[in-house]
Amino acid sequence: MKALGRRIAALIAAQGPLSLAEFMTMALHDPAAGYYATRNPLGADFVTAPEISQMFGELIGLWLAQTWNDQGKPKRPLLVELGPGRGTLMADALRATKRMVEFRDTLEVVLVEASPVLRKAQAETLRDCGVAVRWAANFEPANDGRPLFLIANEFFDALPIRQFVKTERGWCERMVTLDEKDALTFALAPSPAPLMPLNRDSAPSGGVYEQNAAGEAICEQIGHAIARDGGAALVIDYGYSAPGYGETLQAVKGHAFSDVLSDPGASDLSAHVDFKALLDAARRGGAAVYGPLEQGRFLLSLGLRERAGVLSNDARARSDIATLDSVRLAVDHLVNPEQMGHLFKVLAMVPKSAPTPPGFQQC
Repeated sequence: MKALGRRIAALIAAQGPLSLAEFMTMALHDPAAGYYATRNPLGADFVTAPEISQMFGELIGLWLAQTWNDQGKPKRPLLVELGPGRGTLMADALRATKRMVEFRDTLEVVLVEASPVLRKAQAETLRDCGVAVRWAANFEPANDGRPLFLIANEFFDALPIRQFVKTERGWCERMVTLDEKDALTFALAPSPAPLMPLNRDSAPSGGVYEQNAAGEAICEQIGHAIARDGGAALVIDYGYSAPGYGETLQAVKGHAFSDVLSDPGASDLSAHVDFKALLDAARRGGAAVYGPLEQGRFLLSLGLRERAGVLSNDARARSDIATLDSVRLAVDHLVNPEQMGHLFKVLAMVPKSAPTPPGFQQC
């Protein structure tokens, strides 16, 4: 067991079992050895849609600009990205809107990123983006009346979750504790949870309910800010549309699955997003909510194939076979149901007075 694992074990020995959310927070964000605090995982352990093709970020940028236009071109828009990776999505989105002078004229970009490693990469990527950029460690909606336009691509899946297992004595929380050899292991709390968020009597024995309380709180904040000041938000992630009772927590290292508890800080930890819970939270905040819609259907409705055609024609004119193949493979990766097209879903938030956002007209 490495240093972070030993520190977690010592904490458990001294204070008792940790919730899964507490364990995930330490494993992912410990300043000295947490996964996100100490490395740039993109490419090494997983690849996100913006890294697959520039088309993804370009279409998102145009979506944001169109929703801004549909709401009467409000002044001083605030463009926020949660978990911006290397900054690739934001760079592509800003490039796609370069000629939209009114949109960019008073635009300020805020990147919500805690990792110093990723902040450095983002600063390099966006060095010449042409708009003001600043960083924040946490999402805090502005209170000065500025409309909020927000992107969250593969952000909510990485937030810490709690797990509850249905047993004969009720819903018991899954905890991280120590076995007889002082190794990290899972165990159920001896007493059932006093309050479950919903009535889940229909769940089978042994069913697992995963709760992302942090994600729900953030979505409610976003919904409230948009309802109050205008704007739009786009949440893109992998997950499910209706609540289920299966475990989705996973650890990934080097593009392969690994054990969640074996080496804290060395693997990415994530869980499928409960879009119904996020949708309900955004509505509690006061926003109108659309979706979730499958990513493939959403991108095609925004003109992915048309944009791919433009890039392909340019490559064909240069006899650039490598780019032609790259564009074709990227479209397949983004929209094929067997790849990202179905598992990844899209949720949109706008004010109740706003028109239906692009891509969701047929929902």
